[in-house]
Amino acid sequence: GYFAYCPQLKGCHSQGETFEEASENIREAVELYLETMTVEEIRKAKLPKPQVRTDLQSMRKSESCLGRK
Repeated sequence: GYFAYCPQLKGCHSQGETFEEASENIREAVELYLETMTVEEIRKAKLPKPQVRTDLQSMRKSESCLGRK
């Protein structure tokens, strides 16, 4: 499986069995994370322009994503 995270959004991470699934899941996680933020919080965060990175880390199926970066 794969583990993905967004370093600009503390605690925003996801996983997937395939690279494609992990990529889709992290996109959804980012969208949901941003939906929970107020306009003021987003302004204060000074988030960089969105970009896609493909350096997802592979992990063994038996490993948990929780707490891993």
